[in-house]
Amino acid sequence: MTTLIESLLDDIAEDTTMSLERRDLLRELLARVVMVAESDAHSKDLRVAVNAIDELLEAFTLFDKWRDRSKLTVFGSARTEPGNALYEMTVEFTAAMTERNWITVSGAGPGIMEASAKGAGKEHTLGVNIELPFEQDANAFIDVSTMLVTMKYFFTRKVALTRPSNAFVVLPGGLGSMDELFEVLTLLDTGKTTPAPVVLLDTPDGTFWKKWMTFIDEAVVSNGYIGPQDMCLVRLATTVTETIDEIEHFYSNYRDFTTKNERGLLSLRRPPTSDQLLDLRAAVPMFDEGAGYRIEDNQTISFNFDGRNFVNLRLVINEVNNWPT
Repeated sequence: MTTLIESLLDDIAEDTTMSLERRDLLRELLARVVMVAESDAHSKDLRVAVNAIDELLEAFTLFDKWRDRSKLTVFGSARTEPGNALYEMTVEFTAAMTERNWITVSGAGPGIMEASAKGAGKEHTLGVNIELPFEQDANAFIDVSTMLVTMKYFFTRKVALTRPSNAFVVLPGGLGSMDELFEVLTLLDTGKTTPAPVVLLDTPDGTFWKKWMTFIDEAVVSNGYIGPQDMCLVRLATTVTETIDEIEHFYSNYRDFTTKNERGLLSLRRPPTSDQLLDLRAAVPMFDEGAGYRIEDNQTISFNFDGRNFVNLRLVINEVNNWPT
């Protein structure tokens, strides 16, 4: 079977440019196809796997066209009507982010999803719809021919809504919005997605997120299910200006994060000074063991990182963003 797979890869390579990495990935995929063929998996289960791959590849193809643009995902209730203060705030917010050259990623349905697309405009909104017996048609502000994918499964939809995004804004909503928010926080907390700002937006007189934070503090943190620092992953905002400021502040000095040989590599926009590195050691001492914090080049800091504590990583990002320009 290995010979057959290699022969098929050779045939593909004759018509398609293929790097060694891409060939390795395709080899793994074909090997899994063979494993499935030899297994006794139920046909219905296989259908789920095939559909999931199709949906993810369709989404990745759409998003790949916009890989050079920063992307913002907006979550919120499908039941928020035009004229509602939250709806109008969303329109204002995404319009302002479009002016800053951001792409808005939307669930493509009504309510806050519609408001986010309306503000951003058809040319700057990517829609990820879900097939439902209700709320399944894309709103009028989505370009359905070139800027929309429609999915059968919620789990593939959440991958598409979260994987490519550089920031997340969540407005009050129901079970779907809560599911999406906790998905994002779980991904950030476990390092399954790159660090990004999460802003919980409400009106100045709104109590939705204040009550949510009370629940988190009194029922989740106080019982030890998460640490008291874990909520540094979110910020509450009550105006469009605050929301934009939080997103822009997150990227004011921080650029990106990678790991290599159990070292974290934090890329910055401005070279750190020796005094700033000392401040960082004091602020987040967890990563200062062994070789500790080091300036690798003019705009990269490295530190010990075991791939586990992403909450403290967020504290590092907060610290470098607070350094004066």
